[in-house]
Amino acid sequence: MYAIVQTGGKQYRIKEGERLRIEKIPGDVGSKVTLNTVLMVKKDNDVLIGNPKVANAKIEGTIVRHGRGRKILVYTYKRRKGYEKRRGHRQDFTEITIDKIKLRQARQKAAQEA
Repeated sequence: MYAIVQTGGKQYRIKEGERLRIEKIPGDVGSKVTLNTVLMVKKDNDVLIGNPKVANAKIEGTIVRHGRGRKILVYTYKRRKGYEKRRGHRQDFTEITIDKIKLRQARQKAAQEA
């Protein structure tokens, strides 16, 4: 079973028990987090595709740590003008562990009948 979820303007393919780095979200280490924007869920041979989200589906996870990514250099210049600018950037992230992909039971039965 896997799901595609959207958070922080990006989409991720996730499975239960896997670790995932997402854009920084508020919360303490060890606290529970819920992701509600589930775009697709695949369970066995059944595929539920949302319009735009899958109704009554949510992802539950636990915050493992907060951190900052590797530094990237941003270099801009204008040719023949003597203008140069160099900056660095480190993006904040939150690492979470996916505990459970939840679907409402009525939705699962409807998918099995179809």
